Amino acid sequence: MKKITPAERQPLSLQELAERKDPSTSDVWELRLYVAGQTPRSLAAFANLKKMCEEHLAGRYNIEVVDLIKHPQLAAGDQILAIPTLVRKLPQPLRKIVGDLRDTERALVGLQLRPAAPAK
Repeated sequence: MKKITPAERQPLSLQELAERKDPSTSDVWELRLYVAGQTPRSLAAFANLKKMCEEHLAGRYNIEVVDLIKHPQLAAGDQILAIPTLVRKLPQPLRKIVGDLRDTERALVGLQLRPAAPAK
């Protein structure tokens, strides 16, 4: 068991938390893509996800594809209401993105791989 020093007991600022636990540097990303058969939209979502992962998480990701036509009972576990839906299981916190992921910038921000652009 690790001993906690007094400095570690102090509350951290939001910036310190962000620097301490940056999701883009986590070891392995666990991603689950919910689809309904091999529709054009489902295939596009998988292709877009694969491309994003190769560009931004090379070698540090696992993709599980869940076909809700074959396994409809699995939708309840992650509270899936629309398809395709991508669920980021790890790193925490859990994140969901609905759609075929064609808007790469929006998907990267949703996955917290890229910070949101400041509002103009």
